[in-house]
Amino acid sequence: MTDFTPDRRSLLKGGAVTMAAAATMSADQLLNYATAWAQASQWKPEKGAKINLLRWKRFVEAEDAAFMKMVEAFQKATGVTVTVSNESFDDLQPKASVAANTGQGLDMVWGLYSLPHLLSTKVTDVADVANYLGGKYGGWTKSAEDYCKVGNKWVGIPIAATGGLLNYRIAACEKAGFKEFPKDTAGMLEMFKGLNKNGTPGGMALGHASGDANGWLYWALWAFGGNLVDANDKVVINSPETAASLEYIKQLYATFIPGTVSWNDSSNNKAFLAGQLHCTNNGISIYVAAKKENPAIAEDMNHAYLPVGPLGKPAELHLAFPMLIFNFTKSPQACKALTAFMLEADQFNPWIEGAQGYLSHFLNAYDNNPIWTADPKTTPYRDVAKRARTPAGLGTLGENAAAAIADFIVVDMFANYCTGREDVKGAMASAERQAKRLYRS
Repeated sequence: MTDFTPDRRSLLKGGAVTMAAAATMSADQLLNYATAWAQASQWKPEKGAKINLLRWKRFVEAEDAAFMKMVEAFQKATGVTVTVSNESFDDLQPKASVAANTGQGLDMVWGLYSLPHLLSTKVTDVADVANYLGGKYGGWTKSAEDYCKVGNKWVGIPIAATGGLLNYRIAACEKAGFKEFPKDTAGMLEMFKGLNKNGTPGGMALGHASGDANGWLYWALWAFGGNLVDANDKVVINSPETAASLEYIKQLYATFIPGTVSWNDSSNNKAFLAGQLHCTNNGISIYVAAKKENPAIAEDMNHAYLPVGPLGKPAELHLAFPMLIFNFTKSPQACKALTAFMLEADQFNPWIEGAQGYLSHFLNAYDNNPIWTADPKTTPYRDVAKRARTPAGLGTLGENAAAAIADFIVVDMFANYCTGREDVKGAMASAERQAKRLYRS
């Protein structure tokens, strides 16, 4: 954790109120702050500005409530009309692509992973917003710049991330012989074998789950030294390291609860909360829901980072949520104002507290929000933006890498081998062909 120096403490104050006061700010107080902020802001919304904003469907109800409270205050303070629509993870990118191709229907998209790069010719440069926020709040994490910066251009603003951590039942893991979660891949496999043997299986998505499946299977590839492309964006997926990762995941898959090849991003949540699943990768939303719906499960669960493999160091892909502004919007100043306002301390702090750890920050000053230390089970989610790679891995994050993760190339490779649809060589060759079509190599 970064030291809490006096300078960093002043950054968290943001403006009219301190962080602690912001957490309990009423709607009237938030409106007063928003009004003062709008008057001082460098971004002046266009007269009669209207914003159509598409975002992912919430997984934590309190996060959505805090978000809409912020939007309402912004509307009243600025006179801008903001219409918010929601789509599932899997449906968000197609809806954003339709808007980009037609040049209408949406002004902003709060999307997943590298979506701004997938639609890079259609987005507005938001360097002014990024530089303002970074200068005020302790700078951006490296992954923030990796996700949203191309040269001096910012193609999006990384609002938040969701950590893809291991959610596990403590008692089941102890019964399998593990008092703490294994820190290496070999230990993790043995633990999953023990869980399965005891009738308390784990399981992780191998279907087209944009968050869960991509997150843990990119880790699996990287943990064994495999990569989709090298530093020069040459396709290198067909390798001994990839083969080793495939063999490992097939052994792990043999211990899973049935049905994981068809899971979407909500499937493991439901199975875990129903007591059918005892270890999976996910954001903190399972824990948040369990505290409300099944306190006994919440008491018996904890979180851990995915272990280190033969690569010898952490190699993690967490779910980033960047905000993009289309370059055909009629209200670019209003869109920039809303984006900047979202990340101001006076409203961002209570927002991430409302999210209860589901949203993690890319701005360093927010390390010190009390949500990260009030409950030790939440603390691991604080640092995911600092630990995260982008979907490009060793390569360049751009349209090709964005298309590769959107097309589930890595996920399908693992699923095809684990289910027996292809052997090791065939699974790697299929992934290689798909990647080469994107990277033209």
